[in-house]
Amino acid sequence: MGLWILLHIAGFAIWMGAGYASMLIGIAGRSEDRATQGAVARLQAGLQRRLIAPGAAVAVISGVFLTVRVMGTGAPPSAWLMLMQGAGLLAALLVFFVTLPTSARLSRLDPTGQSGPLFDALRKRMALAGSIAGTLGILALVGGVFSKY
Repeated sequence: MGLWILLHIAGFAIWMGAGYASMLIGIAGRSEDRATQGAVARLQAGLQRRLIAPGAAVAVISGVFLTVRVMGTGAPPSAWLMLMQGAGLLAALLVFFVTLPTSARLSRLDPTGQSGPLFDALRKRMALAGSIAGTLGILALVGGVFSKY
């Protein structure tokens, strides 16, 4: 069980850390010229593909395994544990079904060409979904901490 907890915490830390790095890159990239914003989008897509999505997958898979283990003991789950599970799962769904595909599409667009308005719309979508996923991640962290104490 210790290995699964380690995987869960490591996956979550990688996921959230890379998510906040992506957010800071996006904020800093707003002040860059349009041509450079394409490079910023490609950097964010790389973070999504190489760190955020794998971290979320590891956190969710290990979380499901840990949940099955807890349910096997017959102990009733606490409200904090359910908050961690629900918020974490919703955040992961946002990552897999909104931010990951949006960042991949965004990285292929030219912000200076005819696709400029689409680029801006997708960037706003990614920022909103990433913010919601990050907030849910913080809620999951709070739930996880309080479920232990």
